[in-house]
Amino acid sequence: MGEARAKQLADRIQVLVAELLERRVKDPRLGFVTVTDAKLTGDLSEASVFYTVYGGEQERASTAAALESARGLIRSEVSKALGLRRAPSLAFYLDAIPETAGQIEELLEKARQADAEVAKAAAGAKPAGDADPYKHREDDDSDDE
Repeated sequence: MGEARAKQLADRIQVLVAELLERRVKDPRLGFVTVTDAKLTGDLSEASVFYTVYGGEQERASTAAALESARGLIRSEVSKALGLRRAPSLAFYLDAIPETAGQIEELLEKARQADAEVAKAAAGAKPAGDADPYKHREDDDSDDE
């Protein structure tokens, strides 16, 4: 299969899994889950589904257990919907996007603070040497020629 076909099927798997989790899977351990991405291998044999969960560590653990428990049902429903001869095996992975985004925000805030300190220090600063440090020739006759 081509890479474009695998990407197209991965996008379809993402939508199907999200719909199944919302409508079909009735596990009380399943928290507020969002399917963020799906990746499919080139031979269409394995699909990696990435998700995020609203809440703390306990909600993440219970949602992971619920997803593992419903993996067979989700796989068979995805296979039926896609019309594939062999259903891809599914693996669920907790997406690290929220944590990474938080770390990036912290780093950006540190950079803003450092920039503000530099701007504050540079406000009254004067050049160490002459205002115009470049040497100029006395007779600049090159313009006349």
